[in-house]
Amino acid sequence: MGVPLQKNKLNYSDLKNAFESELYAIADWWVDNTVDEIHGGFVGEMSVDNKVNATADKGIILNTRILWFFSEAALFAGNKRYAQMAERAYTYIVDHFLDTEHGGVFWALDYRGNVVNNRKQVYAQAFAIYGLSAYYKLTKQADVLAQAHAIFELIEANAQDENHQGYLEAFSNTWGRLDDMRLSEKDLNSPKSMNTHLHILEAYTALHIAAPNPKVSAAIKHCLGLFDRYIINKTNWHLRMFQDMDWEDVSTSYSYGHDIECSWLMWEAVESLESEELHAHYKPAVIALAETCLEQGIGKHNEVLDAYNFETQALVDERVWWVQAEALVGFLNACHLTGEQRYLDAALNVWEFINSYQKDSVGGEWHWLSRLDLPHTGDCKMGPWKAPYHNGRAMMESIKLVQKIFGNNE
Repeated sequence: MGVPLQKNKLNYSDLKNAFESELYAIADWWVDNTVDEIHGGFVGEMSVDNKVNATADKGIILNTRILWFFSEAALFAGNKRYAQMAERAYTYIVDHFLDTEHGGVFWALDYRGNVVNNRKQVYAQAFAIYGLSAYYKLTKQADVLAQAHAIFELIEANAQDENHQGYLEAFSNTWGRLDDMRLSEKDLNSPKSMNTHLHILEAYTALHIAAPNPKVSAAIKHCLGLFDRYIINKTNWHLRMFQDMDWEDVSTSYSYGHDIECSWLMWEAVESLESEELHAHYKPAVIALAETCLEQGIGKHNEVLDAYNFETQALVDERVWWVQAEALVGFLNACHLTGEQRYLDAALNVWEFINSYQKDSVGGEWHWLSRLDLPHTGDCKMGPWKAPYHNGRAMMESIKLVQKIFGNNE
């Protein structure tokens, strides 16, 4: 058992206000810098120095994450500008990304809104559900909920492995099998991945919270069971990143960011089901994942490092924006569940690192990689994978968690 919390050493209001201030800074930067006034929706890419690539393709992950963030931010803040951004994202997705013939959403468009990649990546379908669920919470429009449920049904009907359980990675435009299922060039071409399963779990949880449904809750329970049986390695409390059809582990690394992100997203899913039995079963695993990240993944600046590579037997010591965002939430969640000071200290250390090295204090938003890792050709402010979802969500979740941990303690 760790050292109990020393609440009197922190000013709850100062911490809450700092997270709120950063939330609004992130949201306002995206409002002011990312709208595509010429071709509709949002631009596809912006460099580290805030230069727009006006002809960059527009990806579904970026756009669904924008939809999710501004829907949730509008609910959180009661801000009409944020609600307008959510409406803009929703309209563009429905008009351009939604496949009205075969269902689901396309992977990518060109800058004019024409489809350039029509594959059905299951990860992308999950993010469509995630964004639509948040927008339904904001608007209560029945057709939005119906669209989310339609994609849920498509995943359940087309993506499940009926022989070995779990969800496959990708399909053709017409939901046929593909030889190359990779989510990105850095991923392995394996039929199943932790990452897709994690974001299916995240999306189904959001859908169930927005509009409780027995079929969705059953799917959440099923997905949690997949993590319990196949994805969490209970000999070392890391996640198995890639699997073949019968769940043999083919991973080449551990991912500290995914370990800590999974810990709190799993707990969110468990809480949504309101089952004491599930709480008791999954709580030890949730804490163990956070513990492993804390013990093995912390760098010399108290940040969370990216990964450990099996082939090189070395840490991948890049400092990635989303890893820090998820670590902040994951450590706060572990503190909430255990009441232990070390998790709070870890969260505050990550927050200090974010402020010192991850945020761009001049141009706004966060760097893809920290200033300790720059210059780097892959760095950007927005792009196919870089949206206000990780860092914006971290601010909203952290506000909720510090309130749970401290109440209104001053």
